[in-house]
Amino acid sequence: MTGFAKLLSIAVLGFFPATAVAQAVLESAFAIEDAPLQVDPASPFWSASRPVYMEKDSFGRAVPQYRTEVRSRWTKGNLYFLFICPYEQLHLKPEPNTLQETNQLWNWDVAEVFVGSNFDDIKRYKEFEVSPQGEWLDLDVNLHNAHHEDGWKWNSGFAVAASIDRQKHVWYAAMRIPLAVIDARKPVPGNTLRLNLFRSQGPSEHRHQITWQPPMSETFHVPERFGLLKLVQSKH
Repeated sequence: MTGFAKLLSIAVLGFFPATAVAQAVLESAFAIEDAPLQVDPASPFWSASRPVYMEKDSFGRAVPQYRTEVRSRWTKGNLYFLFICPYEQLHLKPEPNTLQETNQLWNWDVAEVFVGSNFDDIKRYKEFEVSPQGEWLDLDVNLHNAHHEDGWKWNSGFAVAASIDRQKHVWYAAMRIPLAVIDARKPVPGNTLRLNLFRSQGPSEHRHQITWQPPMSETFHVPERFGLLKLVQSKH
């Protein structure tokens, strides 16, 4: 290699330092048909997907006792998620309402999906929440607004299911989200979305935050830290 070539190589490597960092990917496996929402991870629907794990707190510290398994499927119309959530002490909202969305559900035990298709304006994405009791909340998040939580007035038409196994100290939750409310593209294998996954667990005095890609902040809303969701063809 000539001296000029060496200098050029160093310059190129120095110019693209961030691109060498690979983003974490959750693969969502294709299903030919939509299925009733179910929370059994051993079911044929969920066993066809490859899991990822939420096992760190908001600042990247390991929280092995709350290691949360997450799976995803997709069809031509919908995106599915399953959460398997070990817990020590539940923090549940009294008198849960599962027929209407529960604003500020994030103040209780909850599993959350942040997902968006806008790679040009990463401050725009959707947020979906489900509680162990089957309560739900969806938000159209716009971080350009001072009060992005006002996005809860948006309605996606998504559905949830949940159950609690108190003997095993695990709760399960599933989501079915219309793909059209997230992404205007035709859903095909290879499509990618921006994604992060979160849990809040326990009462305020013993609150734990469990994340997939740690935001390194007190807030979950750090889109620069998101990973990716990729639509893939199922092998099953």
